[in-house]
Amino acid sequence: MEIKKSEQADLERGKSTALLMGFVMVLALFYVALEWTQRDKKIDLSGIIAAEISIDEEMVPITLPEKKTVPPPPQSVTITEIIEIVDDDAEIEESTIASNEDQTEYIEIKEIADVVVQEEPQEEAPFMVVEKMPEFPGGMSALMSYLQKNIKYPAVCRENNIQGRVLIQFIVNKDGSIVEPEVVKSVNPYLDKEALRVIAAMPKWSPGEQRGKPVRVKYTVPVNFKLN
Repeated sequence: MEIKKSEQADLERGKSTALLMGFVMVLALFYVALEWTQRDKKIDLSGIIAAEISIDEEMVPITLPEKKTVPPPPQSVTITEIIEIVDDDAEIEESTIASNEDQTEYIEIKEIADVVVQEEPQEEAPFMVVEKMPEFPGGMSALMSYLQKNIKYPAVCRENNIQGRVLIQFIVNKDGSIVEPEVVKSVNPYLDKEALRVIAAMPKWSPGEQRGKPVRVKYTVPVNFKLN
């Protein structure tokens, strides 16, 4: 016997429609939930603003050099000369023009005397012979006595029996002092040295004179060394 189903009791017929409606409802609920979560989110812009502020603070202002304005050159002033034509019969006032020569102050130039540096006077060359020769105080006898009393015979020369006459030349100055003694004739170094010592220690002489004025005279004295 064949079982017959009625169209109202056929459940398979509305199954596909119910499934589609279920999918639509799920999609609708998912969309609503997604929109609801996006509204709750807040955008935090504090970090971006702080970064922008810090960048602005670190920026260094760039100063451009000032442009120097060159002043325009001064305008040249043109002087126009006015020439006035006067009749021959008119009286003309004479004007005096002061020249620069009248106003110039004259400077007096004085001659400057040449400064002459005087050189130190050189000592005159000593005379060898003059009108009045220099003299030892008391004369020649006093000179021989002075030499005998003051000469000390060197022991070396005495032991070796060395004797002789030493010639000593010196200069008698204008004041009678004895300078520049030197040995003209030598006998022995020890005798020469003793003769120079005695002559240099002599007192002042009477200076030589030429035409009534004292002059420098070169004089020679023999000093005898003799053993008894």
